[in-house]
Amino acid sequence: MAAKEKTLYTQEGYDELEKELKYLRVTRREEIKEAIAVARGFGDLSENSEYDEARNEQAKVEARIKELETLLENAEIIDEASMDAGVVSLGSTVKVYDVEWDEEIVYEIVGSNEADALKRRISDQSPIGSALMGKHAGDAIEIQTPNGLLHFKVLHVERTK
Repeated sequence: MAAKEKTLYTQEGYDELEKELKYLRVTRREEIKEAIAVARGFGDLSENSEYDEARNEQAKVEARIKELETLLENAEIIDEASMDAGVVSLGSTVKVYDVEWDEEIVYEIVGSNEADALKRRISDQSPIGSALMGKHAGDAIEIQTPNGLLHFKVLHVERTK
């Protein structure tokens, strides 16, 4: 069996996974256990929708726990302190100028499991994120995305934390 590839995380992203895992193991498991006990008290389990619902929720939580354990087991935390703040890398905040739309956009470059498009936290493996990796302020880049070609100029790069 081949070794799993490590996934890069910022310290913040890794801590969020650990926090979620602890919550599911300690709090959520106990809540579901209580819901199952209450539902059992309603009688015949073969026609008990509360029991079925609690058991389904238990299965979802256990699957997520397993997923988080695997993610954490294969996680590699980047050492942001040792990285050049002026070069785009994981853990960078990048201000770019979109030539076509004549607007400035700020992105935070994060690991793939930390991405959140609504917060402009983009993965280092996304088309925009991977094109920005290694760039400096002043660099002009073209990025091929599923929605077409983008023309950016990197205005500013700094460490997020």
